[in-house]
Amino acid sequence: MEGLVLLNALATRLLFVLHSLVGVWRVTEVKKEPRFWLLALLNLLLFLETALTLKFRRERGYKWFSPTIFLYLICIVPSLWLLEMHHETQYCSSQSEGISHNISRKEDFNQTLISSEQTNGVDDLIETAKVFVNNLSTVCEKVWTLGLHQTFLLMLIIGRWLLPIGGGITRDQLSQLLLMFVGTAADILEFTSETLEEQNVRNSPALVYAILVIWTWSMLQFPLDLAVQYVVCPSSVTARGFSSLFFCQYSADLWNIGISVFIQDGPFLVVRLILMTHFKVINQMLVFFAVKNFLVVVLQLYRLAVLALGVRASLRNHSGGRKGENTRLSPPAERVLSPQDWESESEETPAIPLQPLPLASDGRLPKP
Repeated sequence: MEGLVLLNALATRLLFVLHSLVGVWRVTEVKKEPRFWLLALLNLLLFLETALTLKFRRERGYKWFSPTIFLYLICIVPSLWLLEMHHETQYCSSQSEGISHNISRKEDFNQTLISSEQTNGVDDLIETAKVFVNNLSTVCEKVWTLGLHQTFLLMLIIGRWLLPIGGGITRDQLSQLLLMFVGTAADILEFTSETLEEQNVRNSPALVYAILVIWTWSMLQFPLDLAVQYVVCPSSVTARGFSSLFFCQYSADLWNIGISVFIQDGPFLVVRLILMTHFKVINQMLVFFAVKNFLVVVLQLYRLAVLALGVRASLRNHSGGRKGENTRLSPPAERVLSPQDWESESEETPAIPLQPLPLASDGRLPKP
């Protein structure tokens, strides 16, 4: 079992490194500058984290935070920023005919190589790889960028699934977290695709920067496991008051509400409202998702109010139950008499006179 955990941990980190290298390669192809290969040095952080995890954690994950996912974000996000900011990213239609012609020509060339040089398999394999890479280079930049966004989100979900589980999370909680990630990834992908494709947005570099900042901010929820962490509250927390019991009993729900309102749906709603009101970018999908974000924020705040009212009612019932229990079960108070009380009671109680018993003729007491 430990060998399988180690294999999953190493395979996941290798996939992260390969995907980030593909992103760096696309940046160098688009920018036509080899200096952007320096972005590949960010992967050294993943290698360092792998070595430290194998040495100190023994392939086990961390409790509330995944440094592997966080470092993967650091490796891939700069490449996606550069691709989105490239001024030719949104243009694809004019290159479609040339692309299809080049691809068909190179495929024919590849088939020729395979059929004519059967004796040298290694050279054929190398040439096939070169032709395949060249064919990939002719794909439209917009398609490449969208594909990197899609595979990036899929890598986050699959990688979180394969990575070792931390000490504070169970398999059931991990499945809940992965289901949350699937819905979150779909919303994030829709946010970037629908906003950055608008021509009015592309004409404003400041707006593109703002959208990418919100997109990067929304990615910070993936390294966190706080939304499914359930804490068992000790009995002493109830005596500390409302706030202590509220934050202890509903910590997972509060993290879920906070992530939705402040990291995803809240910022997405603000950006979409700005696009519709200030930049006059209005379409059917933008309006639909703006309404969806608004409903999610309102429902999350409503849930927060319901949880707070439930805790307050629980505290009220608990305090009322304790008072009633003390009233019913309290024993009568014992009275401790002082020497003065003894004297007063002896004075108030009249003494009973003693009468002498008659004796028999022989001087003995009579038998009863």
